[in-house]
Amino acid sequence: MNAPSGAEVLPRAFGKYTLLRELASGGMAKVYLAIQRAVAGFEKLVVVKRILPELARDPNFVEMLLAEARTAATLNHPNVVQTFDVGEHEGTYFIAMEYINGEDVRSIVRGMKNKNVTDIPLEHTLTIINGMCAGLAYAHEKRGLDGEPLNIVHRDISPQNVLITFTGDVKIVDFGIAKSSQAAVGEKTSSGQLKGKVPYMSPEQARGEDIDHRSDVFALGIMLFELTTGRRLFKAKSDYDTLRLICDREYPRPSQVRPDYPAALEAIVMRALEKDRKTRYQSARDMQADLEAFIREERIAASTVSLSTWMNFLFEEKIAQQKTVLQDAKQLADVIATQQADTGADWMKETNIGLNAVTMSGTDVTGLHELKRRQTRLFLGLGALVLVLAGGGGWFAWKAKKDAAANVQAPPPAVTAEPEPKRGKLSVRSDPDDANVKVQGELQGTRTPLVVEKLPTDAPLEVKVWKDGFEDVVQTVTFSETELEREITVKLSRGTAALVFDVEPKTASVVLDKKAVAMPPGGWPKGSKLGDLTASEHIAVFSAPGHLSHVEKWTAAKGETKTVKVQLKKGDPNAKAAESATAASSPPTGGGTGTVNVNSKGGYCASTLVNGKNVGPTPVAGISVNAGPVSVVCKTGEGKTVMGGGMVKAGETARISVTIN
Repeated sequence: MNAPSGAEVLPRAFGKYTLLRELASGGMAKVYLAIQRAVAGFEKLVVVKRILPELARDPNFVEMLLAEARTAATLNHPNVVQTFDVGEHEGTYFIAMEYINGEDVRSIVRGMKNKNVTDIPLEHTLTIINGMCAGLAYAHEKRGLDGEPLNIVHRDISPQNVLITFTGDVKIVDFGIAKSSQAAVGEKTSSGQLKGKVPYMSPEQARGEDIDHRSDVFALGIMLFELTTGRRLFKAKSDYDTLRLICDREYPRPSQVRPDYPAALEAIVMRALEKDRKTRYQSARDMQADLEAFIREERIAASTVSLSTWMNFLFEEKIAQQKTVLQDAKQLADVIATQQADTGADWMKETNIGLNAVTMSGTDVTGLHELKRRQTRLFLGLGALVLVLAGGGGWFAWKAKKDAAANVQAPPPAVTAEPEPKRGKLSVRSDPDDANVKVQGELQGTRTPLVVEKLPTDAPLEVKVWKDGFEDVVQTVTFSETELEREITVKLSRGTAALVFDVEPKTASVVLDKKAVAMPPGGWPKGSKLGDLTASEHIAVFSAPGHLSHVEKWTAAKGETKTVKVQLKKGDPNAKAAESATAASSPPTGGGTGTVNVNSKGGYCASTLVNGKNVGPTPVAGISVNAGPVSVVCKTGEGKTVMGGGMVKAGETARISVTIN
């Protein structure tokens, strides 16, 4: 039979599929939720993408489509959405794909806001990125039946194209614009045409150059940066400005956004984000190996089981609703199957489902009204459940449409989309400038003066402004629908607290609040004073080669002078080991830098302070320090503190180990 003219009437038979409802429509195709049935009661929900008839008449487009579909159909991996079928029916072409019950990463971030969750737990981010690495590595390494590499490149890795199921599985979608060496034969790319989402392009892709699988690796690095820092990496006022950020600017390090960012994970992120693809990870498999090593060494509980639990927490209301919806789906499918069996494959054409003066064996008008009512309710619910590709490399969110049949009696009430909630805009200035800002405990990526947008209304928000050497300022602001813009200007006052100390030996290194303090010539005199401290918590670390480090932690009151006497004790086994390694030469007296690697025995450090700087959990490597004595403070997950130290020569690497008893 020919494709129906005008408004399409659904549900209806389409070859071996039953098209239940149109889910989305794009410039290349219409997308349907469908049921596939076979012998012995086999039935499966699938997604059918039906190419628009006018495009089906273009032989060049058809050849490109079929080549790409053939490539996608060869992919069969747990982390890739599967293409089941490619065919021709009713004068046009279609692709049948796997039906997924889950949410894309962008929707997950929105779901977190509804639950007042600010950060994706690190173990879940690593599970997601690890799954993406596995799926891309499989696609990149795929070979044809002749054994030749297909050289598949996805070209559009982004949050919209990564789906997480409610059972914790990670699925890469939209290989529809993926290219293989075979698919690209005879294809000409228009000059200046970019395929993919601009904020997730590699430099070579942004410049319009030929790309390979390393472009997908760069996009993996962007997503890892964003999911672990909570900040967009490439975001500007226009696509042009965003492309300049990618191609011309230096990229921020994750630790610039989050000072406690693990050094080993930062190394993985920055290697994936190398501008020169020759120095980037050469495969997604290599990046996956480093991620898995990081997970093992840091004992991170990353798993699809815990990811599933978290997804069910975020979307528990939606999942509960979908259970009822899927029950209706089964009942609707049974009715359609019964009518097709009774009246033949052309049942839907003959009845036209107009519901006026319908004559049908075994079915009365009242029953069809109830069917139509349940069908409408079913697909409104399924709209929240299904996200599918609708042509042109785009990932279209589902949207409900009005019923195509104009003569349906007692139509359901129209569904009106909820308006986007109004958001607040906060301008923060300080005197002096360049102060840090936290809003509701979330560190902002830039310093004052700055503007923070998209803040919630009708709830008090704590705004903290602070700068080294100045007192913290905390204010509370509340936005309302009538007051969506606020401005805060704070005057930062110099700290008035002080630390006075005597230390033996006099040449001990002193680190105050994670910053090394310059020692006067000849060592520290009695009554040494460090002033301009703020009325807040402070940590001073005193260390010397061959001695146990001493940590002084206190909360200073405004105007308080803290006085301490420190006598460092000899006999630290870790420090002795470090000394014996450098016994052949005198310790450096100044100048130059070296690096430190810190390992732990008998357990691991949840946080490691090297010269007062938190460099994350052990093991850590490549920490740059000034040549000379180095202090190490290890804090375990149980709250235990273990200290150690050593010496670092300029241009060399010192290995320091702490023992956790």
